[in-house]
Amino acid sequence: MRVTKGAQIVAGTALLAVAVAACGGGSGTSTGNSGTSADTPVRMELGEPQNLLVPSNTTESEGAEALAAIFEPLVNYDENKQAVEAAADSIKSDDNKVWTIKIKSGYTWHNGEPLIAQNYVDAWNFAANQENAQGAGYFFGRIDGYADLNPGEGKKPATTQMKGLKAVDNSTLQVTLTAPFSQFKTMLGYTAFYPLPKAAFGADGKVTNEYGEKPIGQGLFKLDKPYKKGTDQSIDLTVYDKYPGKKPSGWTKLQFKLYNSSETAYNDLQADNIDIHDSLPASAIASAKTALGDRYEDQPDAGIGYIGFPLKYNDQYKDVKMREAISMAIDRKTIAETVFSGTRAPADDFINPAIAGYRQGACTACSYNPGKAKEQYAAANGPKTLELGYNADGGHKEWIEAVANNLRANLGVEVTVKPFEKFASILDDLDQKKYKGMFRMGWAIDYPSAENYLTPIFSTGAIKTGSNYAGYTNPQFDATVAKGDQAPTAEEGLKFYQQADDILIKDLPYIPVYFYRNNSGSSTKVKNVKINLLNQVEWADVEKA
Repeated sequence: MRVTKGAQIVAGTALLAVAVAACGGGSGTSTGNSGTSADTPVRMELGEPQNLLVPSNTTESEGAEALAAIFEPLVNYDENKQAVEAAADSIKSDDNKVWTIKIKSGYTWHNGEPLIAQNYVDAWNFAANQENAQGAGYFFGRIDGYADLNPGEGKKPATTQMKGLKAVDNSTLQVTLTAPFSQFKTMLGYTAFYPLPKAAFGADGKVTNEYGEKPIGQGLFKLDKPYKKGTDQSIDLTVYDKYPGKKPSGWTKLQFKLYNSSETAYNDLQADNIDIHDSLPASAIASAKTALGDRYEDQPDAGIGYIGFPLKYNDQYKDVKMREAISMAIDRKTIAETVFSGTRAPADDFINPAIAGYRQGACTACSYNPGKAKEQYAAANGPKTLELGYNADGGHKEWIEAVANNLRANLGVEVTVKPFEKFASILDDLDQKKYKGMFRMGWAIDYPSAENYLTPIFSTGAIKTGSNYAGYTNPQFDATVAKGDQAPTAEEGLKFYQQADDILIKDLPYIPVYFYRNNSGSSTKVKNVKINLLNQVEWADVEKA
């Protein structure tokens, strides 16, 4: 589940969005690259990750971007959005319930130890255990034995091991699910499913803070030094010389520079003080093509931008007719064309058009109808004042203000717009149930499936260990998604996912506002910058100009 920081989606995935959390200290006072040696880092804009760099506790795009450079997933995704083996040599099942994963030889941890199947067992058991309160813990809910590690609040797990996980030998992992799930292989490219080395764990069996500051991975880059969250303004890495896959040519250093302003980062990009900005602010999009020329990229994206409601924590929003009225009062077309200079599309479904399952016009309440909106809002006794929160570090001010103006004009209400300095801040307040106004949210996919727009954001289980910031719960929705999960093929499962989508359209726990496009830019010092389906940079392809 990758909630995303930017008005330009990542991350989601993050998504995953999501990302993505953003903060940090980009001051705009950095100096340009001196020379083009391999030791001169390629530098990318990033927001501050919400948490320490632990895969199973990273559910936003900023942390996911950093971890994707450090770890190699079991699968990546091709141009047809199909899962292809990466760290896995093969992933097979005869019944979609018992899965056998063979680990590819040649991968070693950055401390030199070989990657083995037990590393996945240890990581996934840690992630799934409620005692460890990992943000992505719910993703392991389909594995047999997850319930044993999650007996509920006030109860202590009687075990630390899911019975559905077994390291058959050093290169073979067997995973038994509680029920068939045809898309299990597709899930395995997500951040939460990264392995962990023995060095990650302390004597108490928990991942240490020291590891979270300087994770040892088995991917392309290794960290140069610990990352001190809240203090450091960059995350510095070097190519791992024993990485068995493709490495970049002509450079070995990577630096994520942390910013709390997308606009400041864009200024630094234009000055060649950073090399890659993958989430250009809305204020820059209209002029970016002229300013950057062929260094500006505009490409399709699988993310969604929402307005969310804290349904479980504020009764003010409990009437769905009121939520429908708010949705009908939003002029999505004008926002997409004017605020985003045509680089967004009005959202009319909870599934993005880039993914199988989207249906044009599915959300009728997503159509602009100010007259009906005002009438319905009054009939629902909607409140006279509304608050709308957003993260100021993601370039959202313009479109959030546009939404607020729509609501003022079309509903006759007062709207207070509340900026949070960092995406991490609003996520923390939503996690802790402190913020009870409407809120801006975005989603970048974790893996290419319609299911990924449903379970992590809107299932009951995702309230505690997921991205269900609305606190939305509907047993019919959960049961319908489960039917899709257990269908024998992805095609058959899609029918149920669309039925679950219909339930969301009826309930409107969030309001889909726009479908993202990926608007990114690069400096004069790099070329061949590619951003993949998960809105992450393909580092091995990047070249010095």
